Amino acid sequence: MAAAKARGEKIVLKVPKSGKDKDLVKMAAENAFDTLRALKTQWENDTNKQSTALAEIQSAFLLDKTPNKIECYDISNTQGTLSVGSMVVFEQGVPAKGKYRRFNIKTVEGPNDFDSMTEVLTRRLKRWQSAQELERKAGQKIDESFALLPDLIIMDGGKGQLSRAVSVLKEFDLFGRVAVVGLAKRVEEVFLPEKSDSILLPRHSEGLYLIQRIRDEAHRFAITAHRARRSREGMASQLEKIPGIGAVKRKALLKHFGNIEAIAKAEKAELLLVDGINESLADTIRDYFG
Repeated sequence: MAAAKARGEKIVLKVPKSGKDKDLVKMAAENAFDTLRALKTQWENDTNKQSTALAEIQSAFLLDKTPNKIECYDISNTQGTLSVGSMVVFEQGVPAKGKYRRFNIKTVEGPNDFDSMTEVLTRRLKRWQSAQELERKAGQKIDESFALLPDLIIMDGGKGQLSRAVSVLKEFDLFGRVAVVGLAKRVEEVFLPEKSDSILLPRHSEGLYLIQRIRDEAHRFAITAHRARRSREGMASQLEKIPGIGAVKRKALLKHFGNIEAIAKAEKAELLLVDGINESLADTIRDYFG
């Protein structure tokens, strides 16, 4: 079961109705996922498998060098609202979670993943340009996530997303310097720039397993970021209904208390500790949540 999951195949557990059988199924599921975690850790610690995967990707994607640094991008939203783009980074075949970054989409309205992805890649590469400028100035702090270009960019999507990525890379004069591919979800097709036919990596190859893991991680990170943004927006909308609480005071309250529930339960003395909250506003907030 764990091996199937590690290969990207779905595991479906049928939960019986009786309590005893439920416990057995739960125990089996826990054992399976413990095994999966162990296999994942083993894979990350197995440099031979990582090297094999990267070599297979280099050969299949016709790359000039081993893709030691890979970035993957995905977009998540709810019916086109509160869109968030994710960037995950893998180095030497292992996730570099400290270099993951999220992008709240600012210029796109509605469900348009293509324009959203264009915005994300453009902002990422502008950050790279800024890092080059900062590097020339002594003592300037540089965000390592953006300072170095990847060897390979994986776009979560087919030809359309790949085309957008190619256009952005050309704008920055990086097409040909940074390799890029599109990964379609349905049958794990990989599309290369300026190639009409897609590529299918061998079903049980280490290369396919790695790009699936990278794509799934980008998807997970995008969804997590989107849910967090949606939650923050929900809190903000509640505070907007309170007379006298504008954007600055709203942010100050959320920064101080962390969530809407804590604000609602706060005593007047606690509210007065927040910058910009005077006695009148503290009374208004207390009355609102009464």
